[in-house]
This record gives sequence, structure tokens and C-alpha cells, in this order.
Amino acid sequence: MFEISNLSISIEDRFLIKNLSLTLNQNDKLAIIGEEGNGKSTLLKGILGLCEYAKVTGSINTKGNKIGYLEQSLSENNLKKTGYEFIFGNANNYNYSKKLYKYLELLNLDEKLLDQKLRTLSGGEKVKISILKLLIEENDILFLDEPTNDLDIETLNWLESFINSRKEPIIYISHDETLLSNTANMILHIEQLKKKKECKHTLLKVDYDTYVSERLKKINKQTQVAKSEKREFDKKEEKLRIIMQKVESKQNTISRKDPHSAQLLKKKMHSLKAQEKKLNNLEITEIPDYEESISFFFEDAFIPSTKKILNLNIKELKVENKVLAKNIELNIIGNKHICIIGKNGVGKSTLIKIIYENLKERTDIKVGYMPQTYDDVLNNYKNVLDFLCTEKDKEEITKVRMYLGNMNFTRDEMMGEIKNLSGGSKAKLFLIKLVLDKCNVLILDEPTRNVSPISNPVIRKVLKEFNGTIISISHDRKYIDEVANKIYELTEDGLIKLDSID
Repeated sequence: MFEISNLSISIEDRFLIKNLSLTLNQNDKLAIIGEEGNGKSTLLKGILGLCEYAKVTGSINTKGNKIGYLEQSLSENNLKKTGYEFIFGNANNYNYSKKLYKYLELLNLDEKLLDQKLRTLSGGEKVKISILKLLIEENDILFLDEPTNDLDIETLNWLESFINSRKEPIIYISHDETLLSNTANMILHIEQLKKKKECKHTLLKVDYDTYVSERLKKINKQTQVAKSEKREFDKKEEKLRIIMQKVESKQNTISRKDPHSAQLLKKKMHSLKAQEKKLNNLEITEIPDYEESISFFFEDAFIPSTKKILNLNIKELKVENKVLAKNIELNIIGNKHICIIGKNGVGKSTLIKIIYENLKERTDIKVGYMPQTYDDVLNNYKNVLDFLCTEKDKEEITKVRMYLGNMNFTRDEMMGEIKNLSGGSKAKLFLIKLVLDKCNVLILDEPTRNVSPISNPVIRKVLKEFNGTIISISHDRKYIDEVANKIYELTEDGLIKLDSID
């Protein structure tokens, strides 16, 4: 149904993908994974002919199939439209009423939202309307770029069922490990090696968990074999070097009156050099070339167990004149890891902004905030180093560069403007900022959003071990399970404490 042959994509002199060939048939669910900035979104755009900033070569055969594309974030032009205008165009061509109401119910979407400008909706509502558009269009192949972003857990479960139930091929990018585990039957892993100077891709028809497990086993086995062979090689090399030094020493001291012994030593040295050549020509297993995981940690972040962090009481949670929720109470003492869940549009991001405003002026704690929409806080035209550095002395710059390097930022990314970073790289930028600012209270709105499934396990581990307070919003089921020790659901009637999300 869909074929790619020898596809290569490059930006200037840097290849993101080289000589990719694949065939998709019915029921194929291809998940594209990889670190931020490796070219996952560019690959989808390149296949669709929407990538003006990159050079695309190779053969793409859609075989006449209609492709539906869910982009990672809506364009500024689309954000100005109402839901109806976005789905049906400006011609008031609403001849899809049966389909429309069917899918509105399926997605648990209020039809009234379609009358609103998309920019006024929550992140999850925007994603749902984008999916609604694809469903109504009845495409033959679906390209989905981070479809789980901002979706509530109910819709995430629906999305998994939707992907699994579709016969048409689906290619999707996702950071959501639960979704990947439950849906993918093919994996395309895009890597950038040697400080992003060399690209690599792995394409296998296996499920996600099998891929991760087998990849780790392969890396560990090859690493062990390579180290063992290198140790053996070094032993042989050292032994040969010592013998050659002894022979060379004897050659230098032998008397001219003993030509026979000199000749024997010459022959022996010739033999030793032949052994050296043979040894150097041996093919030994190399250390596997793969993209290393990120690394970071919080220094000295601590909140005493009796410390009062928050005593919040909100009669009405409003956006403009619309009441989203009532009677919200939240008391936090000590180094709790709080996670707030809830349906899209219920006001979670609005609530967490209020919490941040309540806490940010406190002098007895150091509060850090990671918003859902990064551009709310970031100056996209600011240099990455300038964003992280306050003193701008040599010592600070060196430290910041080290943290950026541990997060797999290249030198060009460090020196470049924030606007050039991917969403996942911006998320990592915020995490570094929280570390450098020595925050002991973290307010995080979807902290694992946009971050690769390769990096997310590291982030979860660090946050789980964080000795300060975390107040977060997340629908990442692994994050909730591993990091949160208290879960609340925000409803129209306030916050409800949950034992689990099941």
C-alpha cells in the first residue's frame, strides 16, 4: 500500500536519514522513535512534500492512497480558525453530519467547541479536533506526529484502541511508551551519532518492548565481547612489544665480531614484525555505536517532611467568564510528589499556573516552573547559553556546557537560538534550568511531553529520586506510576484523591 525506496533527507551537509527503504501493508503500525532533533518530524514532512528546509531524495510511492496528517502542533493560521472552519474549510460544507456526531461522541467532544477559535482551546482539545478531522476525511494512510500530546487518560486509551482497530497503515511518532508498547508492530529508530555528524536508522518488524529488550541485549553483549577481545589484544600487543624491545636492545649491543648472532637477531626481529602486522590486521569486535542516554541530577534539593508548601482554597476556577471547576482544596506538606490528572479542558494548566503564582515569591523555598506551552516563558530568539547563564563567567559557562552535553546538545545547538530547538530539546532545556537554579519545589506541566522514549526513563528516575516537592500535571501513565506518590483528579466539583489511575 505504501513504499519508500532509498530515501535520504539532509539539512545543509547533515544527513538526518540515509537510504531508508520500507514497505507498509494493511495493519502495519510503524512507530518512529529517536532522540529530540534527530529528524523524526522532518521525515514525516519530507515524505509528504512539506519540508522546504530540507533536501529530500529517493522514491516515495503512495500508490494513489490518500494520506491524512496530524501535525505535532497547529500552525498559526489554523489556530485562528474555528473548529468547523478547520475541519470543513470556509465553504460551510458540513455534509458530514452523521460522521461528525458519531466521532464527537467517540472522542467525548462537546460540539460547542467547534464554534470556538482553536487558539482558545486546551492542548488536548486541539489534538482531539485534529483527530476528528482525520476521521471525517476517511484517509487510506495516517501520519501522526505525537498524537498523545496533552490527551487525557480516557482519550489515550481510546487512541490505543483506535490505532489497533484500523486496517490502514499508520506511521506515528510518539514519546508515550505505554502507547508504543500497546500498539506498534514495526519500529523505526532514528539515531544521530558522533555528535550528530553521522546518522543511523534501524527498521525492524517487531513490537516496541521486544525492540527495546533485544537492542539492550545486543548492545550489552557486543560491548562485553568487544572489551574482552580488546583486553586479549592489549595483552598480546604488550607481550610482543616487550620481546621486540629486548631483541632491539640486543641488536644495539651485540659485538660486530659476532655476525652469526646478529643475523639470528635480525631474523627474529623480522618474525616479530610479521607477528605485529598480523596482530594489527586482526578484526576485533568494536564497541557498539549507539546514541547514549541523557544524564542529569539535582544537587542538594531537599524539603523537610514537615515543611508547609501549599494551602490552596479556590471557590471557582475560571477562564475569562467560564467556570471550569469549583471548591478546589489542595494542602501539601513535605516532599510529596503530586500528580494532577483530569479530562481535557477541565482547567489543569490554569490551576497549576495559579499554584505557581502562589509560590513563586516565597523566599523559604526555591520554585521552578515548566509550562505546558514552552513559548509562554521562553524567548525563542534568545541564545541557549544566555538563557541558562546568569553570571556568564568562565566557570558558569563551562558548567552549563557540561549539562547541555550530558543532555546530548551539540555545540551548534548550544550556541544557537532557542527557536531552532525541537519541543523535546526545549523540555530538556527547562530541566537543566531547574537543576542550575537549585530548585527544591518543581511545578511541572506535562514534564515528559515531547521527550523521546529513550530519554524518558532517565527523567522519570531522576524525578522519582528527587528529595524536594513536585506538583505536576501528567497523563504519561509510566510517569504517574513511577514518580507520583499522590494522585488527584481535577473535576468540575474539585480535586478528588485517587489510589490509582486504573
